[in-house]
Amino acid sequence: MKKYLWLVIGVLALFSLVIASCSSSPATTSPSTALSTMNITVASDATWPPFESVNEQTKAIEGMDIDIFNAIAARENLKVTYKNVSWDPLLAGMAQGMYDAAISSITITDDRKKDMLFSDPYFAAGQLITVRKDNTTITGIDNLKGVVAVQLGTTGDIEVHKIAAATSKPYDDIGLAFQDLMNGQVDAVVCDNPVALLYVGKNSDKLKTAGIVFTNESYGIAVAKGKTDLLNRINDGLAAIKAQGVIEQASAKWLK
Repeated sequence: MKKYLWLVIGVLALFSLVIASCSSSPATTSPSTALSTMNITVASDATWPPFESVNEQTKAIEGMDIDIFNAIAARENLKVTYKNVSWDPLLAGMAQGMYDAAISSITITDDRKKDMLFSDPYFAAGQLITVRKDNTTITGIDNLKGVVAVQLGTTGDIEVHKIAAATSKPYDDIGLAFQDLMNGQVDAVVCDNPVALLYVGKNSDKLKTAGIVFTNESYGIAVAKGKTDLLNRINDGLAAIKAQGVIEQASAKWLK
């Protein structure tokens, strides 16, 4: 009788394990292991600190945008190859499908939506004027005049072209624009406010901001048309890292 009792107990124990394994929730896996690997090429114009620039020691692209995209890539199992591309070729390349995606402080606009897809916004920015410390004539957008440096093809370039008293002087590298401002070769620089504040902070004895931010813009990650699967992964990853506070951490790190 003992022998049969132990046999019954053993069968019941085995049966309970089978039932438990069928009814319990599947083990939680990180998205990076649950999703198949996707190899992508991501363009960035690494002349726009603190969002993207080239590290002088490692020669790698770094910055707030890169930290954000790396966090998305890790979560969504994206294997990324970054390409440092000048601004105009970057936009043209995205329109032609030369790159899978681009992250480069790209303002979401209706015109750009014609050529590429955009992720959900991840950062709010706006245009801000920078002048030399001794400038007393330019105090804001209402009296912006003279030669105004901008990065070619940016929203700053577009805004300055709307001002009759201002002559836009385009640059491929915004750092050279600020250098010319300090050297007295241009009257002002118009660019995104975090970039302006970075250069003013580094050169507070020579530069100052004039007025307040005068546009409302949102940065998005550009994705080549037709790549909706990639766009969905990027949006899923972006939503997750927002919830985890990754963007706030990147802001605290880079926007000092």
